[in-house]
Amino acid sequence: MALRVISAATLTRDLGRWRHDDGDEGSTRRSARPAYLALAEGIRLLIHDGRAPLGVALPSERDLATALGVSRTTVTSAYTLLREHGYLISRQGSRSTVALPASVKHDGNKPNRSILAMMSSDELPTIDMTYAAMSAPPEMTDAYASALQGLPLYLGTHGMDPVGVLSVREQVARRYTERGLPTDPDQILITLGAQHGLRLLLNVLTAPAERVLIDHPTYPNAIEAIRDVGARPVPVPLRPEHPEAGWDLDGIRSAARQTAASTAYLVPDFNNPTGLLMDAEARAELAAIARETRMTVIVDESMVDQQLDGENPPPAAAFARASEIVTIGSASKSFWGGLRVGWIRTNQALITKLLGTRSSMDLGTPVMDQLATGYLLEHADAILAHRRDQLRSRRAALLDAMAEELPDWRAVAGAGGMSLWVQLPAPVSTALAATAPNHGVLLAAGPRFGVQGAFERFLRLPFTREEADLRLGVKSIAAAYAALTPHAADPLAPLTCY
Repeated sequence: MALRVISAATLTRDLGRWRHDDGDEGSTRRSARPAYLALAEGIRLLIHDGRAPLGVALPSERDLATALGVSRTTVTSAYTLLREHGYLISRQGSRSTVALPASVKHDGNKPNRSILAMMSSDELPTIDMTYAAMSAPPEMTDAYASALQGLPLYLGTHGMDPVGVLSVREQVARRYTERGLPTDPDQILITLGAQHGLRLLLNVLTAPAERVLIDHPTYPNAIEAIRDVGARPVPVPLRPEHPEAGWDLDGIRSAARQTAASTAYLVPDFNNPTGLLMDAEARAELAAIARETRMTVIVDESMVDQQLDGENPPPAAAFARASEIVTIGSASKSFWGGLRVGWIRTNQALITKLLGTRSSMDLGTPVMDQLATGYLLEHADAILAHRRDQLRSRRAALLDAMAEELPDWRAVAGAGGMSLWVQLPAPVSTALAATAPNHGVLLAAGPRFGVQGAFERFLRLPFTREEADLRLGVKSIAAAYAALTPHAADPLAPLTCY
């Protein structure tokens, strides 16, 4: 297996203005800090933020020096300093690879389970901000009433259809066709939600120890699903600060080639947690990369209906020429988390393989839930328009509350989705999530959305609750943040030079 390497061009781009204390561009004023120390600090921040994933090799000293326009001695000294502090590991005759020092705690295996599992009901805080999901719309009652009326048609059968009710598959296929992706009902497999669909696909498409590319950060339960089948998630960092080019397509291409990954899991439609949206041009290139590298891309469209700004591009699979892109979707984020109905869109050959492995897991999706989903899809335009209006209003309320209570926190609203990906002034996300219940709020720490301890400087804040709850939640978060020890709340301390 070839060692994965960050190119000098990629690292230079992500470092940005790493000598930020040099003054304005073009200034001749000398920095108060040595160049090698500023460079080491910049690389260390990328490691903490997950932009330089653990185990990946940094570019050679000569290549990085050329790309940055500095002397090789500057890069050598920066690498040496990072190595002394445990952020790089070097072996004789090999490149330096990214690491975390032993003093930085991280799980190393799986995202932490929700804190809810560790608390009794009478101890639950007031505001739970660990879930990015809305309550059910008023039409949910009508949906199940309609399903009950349609149920007698199926009572004369055994009721176990692993493919799914035909009328529901027709509605899902029609929605794909309306979005610019012609689809036949035979290309749809109804599942027990998108998570179930992902697990079915991973069982068929991957083998133990195989690599699966993921956007980073991403949905934590997807990371766990990849690990549960014995595969290894390979992170490709997102760039939330550049929403027009949030996905590093060159990074995806190089990671696929360097790791020989045969599968990728991506959320290009309002990535959870960042809300980023991949544009049409990038989707076309993603499909081309999948063909070039012979990689199957699993596109998760669970959030596709949460478009809050701009226009949605066509589905990623619309740019595929064959079966290189497989799509999973769900009614849970669109309508209600308690409605465990999802689907897979792919070719019939893969559906046949999926049915073969499904029989060992379940025998089909409940008919009642499918019929209720059919009603909701039939009335989706009106239902979703109202829910989008609610999300826009709640997102604005959350941003206003943060500007008042936490003005030094940085939040960039994505084009859609259900949450903000917030950058903290210091890498204290886990500590904050640990103390937050004492102040009346539950939080999901940033490292849950990444691998190998990344994203300690980030926090996902959903805007799915009522506006009053969001304002109260932000006040509680501010109180919890203020209660952290002064050492924990300070910005990253400078590296010590010996």
